[in-house]
Amino acid sequence: MIRPIVLYGAPVLRQKASPVSPEDPELPRLIQDLWDTMYNADGVGLAAPQIGVSKKVFVVDARQLQSPEEEPFKGVFINPKILSTDPVCAPYEEGCLSIPGIRERIYRPVGVEVEYLDENLVLQRRHFTGIVARVIQHEYDHLIGQLFIDYLSPLKRQLLRRRLKEITAGQVEAPYPLQYVGRAH
Repeated sequence: MIRPIVLYGAPVLRQKASPVSPEDPELPRLIQDLWDTMYNADGVGLAAPQIGVSKKVFVVDARQLQSPEEEPFKGVFINPKILSTDPVCAPYEEGCLSIPGIRERIYRPVGVEVEYLDENLVLQRRHFTGIVARVIQHEYDHLIGQLFIDYLSPLKRQLLRRRLKEITAGQVEAPYPLQYVGRAH
């Protein structure tokens, strides 16, 4: 089911998400809703807090951004833990479905090692690089209450202030359903 994407300013986007019980009978439905909502919004990743569910789960399908020589990646991350990040960082222009209309150059580690349960509830431990590592870090941030704009300089955030206020007030449009849930404190 396609769910509305929660807009910047909603408290759920700044909360630390709760671990998911693998026995949770709602987990398969949540994962399917994340896929449906992400694809409807033409995204490459989506975390549960972005649909108003404060649980540690996100989905990634980076295939449309990956280069032809990379192995295509699509996956589910349940209760992920970032174990380490590469020391080298690189810039990339990021956006977020919860912050429509804003894209900014963000520096992130080029690689990340993650431990997580996959969609079959099998424990995985993998090192990801490139665009897949970036999308994973972006979505993981949603589980710890961080957003990509938190990586911007104070000056850059100040320059975006008016646009962020418009988003917080629900005064934006996107080609996918949005949910305004009120301002974060």
